[in-house]
Order: sequence, then C-alpha cells, then structure tokens
Amino acid sequence: MIFRESETVELKRTVVDDIKKEMIAFANSNGGRIFVGVEDDGTITGIDDADKAALQISNMIRDAVKPDLTMFIHYETIDVSDTQILCVDVQRGTQRPYYIAKKGLRPEGVYVRQGFSSVPASDALIRRMIKETDGDRFEEMRSLKQELTFESVKREFEQRNTQFGPKQMLTLKFMNSEGIYTNLGLLKSDQCVHTIKTAVFQGTDQNIFKDRYEFSGSLLRQLNDVYEYIDRYNRIRATFDGLLRTDARDYPMTAVREALLNVIVHRDYGFSASALISIYDDRIEFVSVGGLVPGIELDDVMMGISVCRNQNLANVFYRLRLIEAYGTGIRKIMNAYGEAQKKPVIEVTGNAFKITLPNMNEETDAGDLKRSGSGEINDTEALILNYTQQHGSVTRVEVEALLETSASSAVRILRRMVEARKLVQTGKGKAVKYIASKNE
Repeated sequence: MIFRESETVELKRTVVDDIKKEMIAFANSNGGRIFVGVEDDGTITGIDDADKAALQISNMIRDAVKPDLTMFIHYETIDVSDTQILCVDVQRGTQRPYYIAKKGLRPEGVYVRQGFSSVPASDALIRRMIKETDGDRFEEMRSLKQELTFESVKREFEQRNTQFGPKQMLTLKFMNSEGIYTNLGLLKSDQCVHTIKTAVFQGTDQNIFKDRYEFSGSLLRQLNDVYEYIDRYNRIRATFDGLLRTDARDYPMTAVREALLNVIVHRDYGFSASALISIYDDRIEFVSVGGLVPGIELDDVMMGISVCRNQNLANVFYRLRLIEAYGTGIRKIMNAYGEAQKKPVIEVTGNAFKITLPNMNEETDAGDLKRSGSGEINDTEALILNYTQQHGSVTRVEVEALLETSASSAVRILRRMVEARKLVQTGKGKAVKYIASKNE
C-alpha cells in the first residue's frame, strides 16, 4: 500500500495534539482520512497499540472540538508489513463549522482543507458555513463570539423576580442544544456588537450638532440608556390658565417607548450599520436598519398586522413584560398623539424603517406666536413679563427654568416678544438680558 498526502489524505507518525486541526478541516470540507503510523513521505513506521491511539483521539475530539464531531468519525486498524497503522475516517459534518472550543468561531479555531494542508477559514467562509447549516434566521445562527457574559440581562430578570440561568438561556434560545451561543445570545450579551447612535441638533436641520453619543452593550442596557438619554431632551412645557398650571411633555412617553422598542425588536441585525435616533427642535426621528419583512406592506402595519423579523428576541421582551402584545406598538404611538394636529409619520424603504414623532409643544408655540402677532399677551408671556418686572430683567436661562422648557423654545419665545416690542434685548453674547418695554 502506497501512502501520499492529498486534499483528502493526511499522514501522521504518532498521535499529536495537532491532529485536531486536520480532523476539523476534513469535517468542514469534503471529508478525508488520517493515517497514524505513517511518516509525511509515506514511510510506514506503525504504532504499538492502535486501539489505545483511537481512544486517545476520541477523547481529544470529544473534549476539544465543537459541535460534537464523534458521530462523523470511524476508526479502523490496518495491518501493513507486519505492523499496525490506524486509519481515522472523517466524514463531512452536518453542523459546520466545527472548531477548537478554546479558540471559538474565529479563523484561529476553524480550519478547512486547502490542497495538501489544513488552513484557517476566513471570516466570510465561516459565516457562509453557519448560514448553510443554521438557515437564514439571524438570531438562530451560531454566534461568531462565544466568550459572552449576561450581567445586564441578569439584572433585568432579577428586577422582575424571574429566574435566569442555563435552563432559561436554553429555553429562550440564547444557546442551542450543543451549548453554543446563538446570535440572539450575542444580542443580549454584554458583548453585543450592534449599537444605537443618537444625535441632537440645534434647529430643524443637521447643520449644528449639540450632542451625539453611541450606545453599546446588551440590547436591554441600550434600551434603558437610550430611553434615559431621550428623556433628558423631552422637556416639560408649562401653560397657565389663570392660576392653574398644566404641564405637557414635548413627546408622549408612550410614543417614545414604543418607537424605541420598534427600533430594537424589528431591526435587521444581519446589517452591521447602527440604528439612528436624531433629535431636532420640532421632532425625533427613529431609523432602524432593514425594511419590512417580505410580504408585508406599510398599510398592513398600520392596521396592526405584525410579522416579527426577530421572533425569539421579541419573546424575551415579552417575557420581561416590555412588550404587552404583538402588533400594538404603532397603534399606541398614534393613539398617544390623540387630537394633536401633527401626527407621527411612518416611512419605509427597502432597507430602512423610520418613525418620526412631532414635538407636540411646537403646536402650542405656534398658537402663542399667532396670538402674539395680534397684540395679545398669552399666559406664557404674562409669566415672563411678571418675572421681568419683579427682577428688573430676565435671561434665556431664567426663562428655561421658569417655564421648564428647552433652550430653543426659550429663545423662540423671547425673540417673538422682542419682535412684538414687549421686551427689549440688552447686552451681547453671554451678557444678553431682556427688560420690559416701556409700552408694557
């Protein structure tokens, strides 16, 4: 019998640790055979105990290779020239890619056969093998990252007095039956690679940045952190009817919550681009990557029909009572605006979904401006004039605190009062103050 190395044949003089790499490469490619007891040049040296060598290899593979490869390996002892060699027959596996457990689903842990050698697989090839084996659903595929922690998830479950451990991780599909983390596990882990980018602009366009931040970590942590961030800019506007004060937020909290949940739950995580949230003076825009699920139209969504792209992810949010029922988010957003003249706007393209929430207090400001133009003094202006007469002057910062409104809203109110000759601006730059007009 003549032995030569080829794309499907590997020769080893003894059982060495490196044999794992060759077996993984064959399982990830088209299968092959390893002959133990044969030099690289084909010289037969034999082995003392073929059964012992087979057991050694079997234990090595069982402990060091994932997923389980043992069912695709067959051992045979061959007598050649008065000595024994071991033939290890490795079939092409059905759960590719196979990898060295300590190395993970990275090129240094995944090997394929190339010519006479076993070489590291590229990231693109690893993803292709995962897709071929696990299917097209992103959240059910095996994660390329396997060193994951779940501190944020544990805190969320603890707050709801709900258990979270290995059993729940399997039930919720954070990992598969082999104990390998899925992409859903990655999304919920502290090592999640997908982010949400936020930006705050002055005015109604993107000419001037006021603030920007990129949120990372577990999707649950991102949900909480981004909501708190938006809440800082969701100012309360006070209006007065005589002595009765009424407070109204720029954006209904229910609408903000549902729009943010929509961005996270319905996003297509097969794309690496970040979700975007842009805050302007007159609106907030929520843009998630990935359009509607094929077969669903925007009219269907507006009617309450929901086909979730990330069903397992939605189930986790449902378990945590962050989602009450499927298909109700858009309706809740619309209902939150009640009788407001401006309603939320939903836009869809082939690869994006956008929700625009209008600033409800912009309508009130517009109404105040219209009344101011007629020479009347509205309740807000009366409050500012009263403060000015008591203190001699007023600044923009003092108006913000007095009305509990945003800087941009305070500037607009002061500007129109100056234009209506109810206030007079004095000073420049940071020293700007406003005093009551002699006509008042």
